[in-house]
Formats: sequence, structure tokens, C-alpha cells
Amino acid sequence: MKVIGLTGGIASGKSTVSSMLKQLGAYIIDADVIAREVYEDDRRVVNRLVKTFGPDIIDGEGNVIRSKLAERVFGNAEALKVLNYITHPVIIDRIISEIDNIKKATHPFPAIIVDAALLIECGLYKYVDRIWLVKTDRNQQIKRLMVRDNISREQAINRINSQMPDEEKERFAHRIINNNGDLSNLRRQVQNLWRADVLGGGI
Repeated sequence: MKVIGLTGGIASGKSTVSSMLKQLGAYIIDADVIAREVYEDDRRVVNRLVKTFGPDIIDGEGNVIRSKLAERVFGNAEALKVLNYITHPVIIDRIISEIDNIKKATHPFPAIIVDAALLIECGLYKYVDRIWLVKTDRNQQIKRLMVRDNISREQAINRINSQMPDEEKERFAHRIINNNGDLSNLRRQVQNLWRADVLGGGI
């Protein structure tokens, strides 16, 4: 059973690709979902976050307000580094555990997809067999992000610039999915890569 790491910049279309892979029969591990679970049920992590970033990052029920936490670390490299230091090891452990459990399942899936924007940055790439990178033209990326999050062009550019550049990610990628066309073009690329890397049929 292949384990494929799926990554890409913000508004690149990674989530759309992930949905297509799920339709093809892949088991999806969404790192963002795992992160939400950690914020909800790991009290040690929550307590460390409160101690580090202040009590106003949690609501009246003791849940982390992720938008407020994001505000606290956005544009602050040192604060982001601390946040990642607290949360990434726990998130990675959960993902590795889930990969192991799925591999032991009675009815295995053709592939496990680890959908993670920070796949490379947090070291998750070490635990996958192949890395697929979803890319899109920068102007397209800016426009999509502006529409999706209802933000200004300047805000969109700042968010994109805060991430690892695609050029650096390409050094780790085995496959690149170009999301500059329409959905049918994107689906065709995904299906071709599925045949090549999962079913072993080649492109």
C-alpha cells in the first residue's frame, strides 16, 4: 500500500485534488483535521498554548480559538516557530499512528494520502513513499485566495509569501500537478498519476 504525501501552497487546489483521490478509493489523512482534533482533545497541548500565547486564545468552554491563535503568530516568525514546536510532534505522531492502523486493516485501501500543506516543512515527507505537489500560477493563486477568503490582493500576497516557495518544494516532489487549467484537466492529471504511482500502470 503506497503512502503518498500531497502538498501545495495556499489556494493551489490541493483540497480539490484530495477529494478526487478519495473518489478513486484512497484513504485520506487530512493534517488539518488532525490538528483540529489535537486542539480539541489534547489538554497538554492546549495548556501549553494558553501558557505561551495567553488565556484569550480559548473560548468559554476551553476550546482553542484557532483564528485568534493564527492572528497571534501570523507575521511573527518566532511565535510561529514556538507554535509549531508545541503542536507538530503531536500531530505527526497521530498521523503516523493512523498510517500504521490503516496498513493493518483487513480491507486495505489502494493508497493512503497524507494531505498536508506543511508536509515538507514539518518533516512529514520522511514518512511517505511519494510526494505530489499541487502548483498553480502565482496570479491565479492570488485571485483564488482573494475570492476564497474575501481579502485584499496585498493580504493574499502576504499569506502566500509566508509559506515555503514552490521552487523549494519542487526539490522534494516526485510528481507535480499543474492546476492552471479547468477541473477536467486537473482530474485527468490526477487519474494519470493514480495509475502510475498507485496502480503501477505508468503514464
